Amino acid sequence: MEWISIIGRTMLLYIIILIIFRLMGKREIGELSVLDLVVFIMLGEMAVVAIENTDKSLWHQLVPMTFLMCIQIILSVISLKYQRFRHLIEGEPAILVNAGKIDEKKMRKQRYNIDDLMMQLREQGVGDIRDVEYAILEPSGKLSVFQKQKNKQDTLQFTLPLIIDGEIQSSHLQMIEHTDEWLIEKLKNLGYNDVTQILYCSFQNGKFFVDVKEN
Repeated sequence: MEWISIIGRTMLLYIIILIIFRLMGKREIGELSVLDLVVFIMLGEMAVVAIENTDKSLWHQLVPMTFLMCIQIILSVISLKYQRFRHLIEGEPAILVNAGKIDEKKMRKQRYNIDDLMMQLREQGVGDIRDVEYAILEPSGKLSVFQKQKNKQDTLQFTLPLIIDGEIQSSHLQMIEHTDEWLIEKLKNLGYNDVTQILYCSFQNGKFFVDVKEN
């Protein structure tokens, strides 16, 4: 009977999609990249077509679903290895408020207006933009807010990464008024001669934090 076939296909596709999601890796819904969303939407559409068209073989949908999963996994591996590709696919964080000053150029680039900024600040419990030292728009669309310290002796708990996946973040160095050459020289003095072997490096309060890639 047709309804038995529909129920069977629904249960089977439910299990298959769960397996595909597990193979694609763990990530919260709010942190999904554009690539993830496209894949999830397409998988959902394929599953609906497979359930509705009981007169066609299930393989007609399982093959493209598997192919789509393979594409997503391959692109994810590439994005892990190459930061530029990752930023191209997923985007990169944008500092909208820098040292207490709104960066209008960054906001225009992100197609983000003052109303959006104020709304997300209120969601973070910040009622006055004058209290904000840094506000960063994450690739997921969430706004990370770092408020000004009431005590000037307090240090701001916000650190810009200077190296990610072996690539120097020149724009971040410019924000702290330093150059690539300065960073390379400082790291050499600390015994790190090859920047490409550094997974993550940050600088705060005159101290470096360096995490080297595993061999």
